[in-house]
Amino acid sequence: MSRLLLNCDIGESFGNWTMGLDAEVMPFIDCANVACGFHAGDPSIMRKTVSLALKHGVQVGAHPAYQDLQGFGRRSMAYTPQEIQDLLHYQIGALDGICRAQGGRVSYVKPHGAMYNDMMANPVQLRAVIQAVAAYGELPLMLLATRDNSAAQALGDEYGVTLWFEAFADRAYDNKGHLVSRQLPGAVHHDSDIIVQQALTLARGETLIASDGSPLLLQANTLCVHGDNASSVAAVQRIREALKPA
Repeated sequence: MSRLLLNCDIGESFGNWTMGLDAEVMPFIDCANVACGFHAGDPSIMRKTVSLALKHGVQVGAHPAYQDLQGFGRRSMAYTPQEIQDLLHYQIGALDGICRAQGGRVSYVKPHGAMYNDMMANPVQLRAVIQAVAAYGELPLMLLATRDNSAAQALGDEYGVTLWFEAFADRAYDNKGHLVSRQLPGAVHHDSDIIVQQALTLARGETLIASDGSPLLLQANTLCVHGDNASSVAAVQRIREALKPA
């Protein structure tokens, strides 16, 4: 099995509203994708989440999004490439400042929600995101592992940006290796046994079954897991234990 870094979207509370079980899941992950205030999170939540990550030796990643609190960053929005870069620099910089104040730093970037999906579907937007990361300086970019990573890898190489290709333990895939829309039935796996099995399949470099029944092989560096309820935290713990021999 390959050594897959476990990453988790985290720090998604806002003001008095609590989302997720950050303290429970943090001990079992390698990378924390911290919301930067545009889809979730606020300065105090960001500070607390960074402190928790540093306490557990977890890498802090910026998790920027479209400016869409009401839609949790899951609605596509029309931004120019320059506006995309501005959004990214604003959010990465905010989280990086909070990290530096606590003796840490942002270690990578993983766009959230609709921004993440849109950049995988639109080469112009992917270029804008990679340009933004390159301009900020020496941060890896986390993006979706698909059936064919070559076009994204070529863009990363063009701008000197390290790419971390990501797979999902709890999501269904289409035959191109894109995530099945959350609007469709079966897009998200909820059974912990299925989630753990998919994680192990990915770690072994074996094929998944796409939504149309075809075999799908993904080459990934990191595995996204979710910790928004007690059963998902238990699944993350089982995945961590299962991957230990790797």
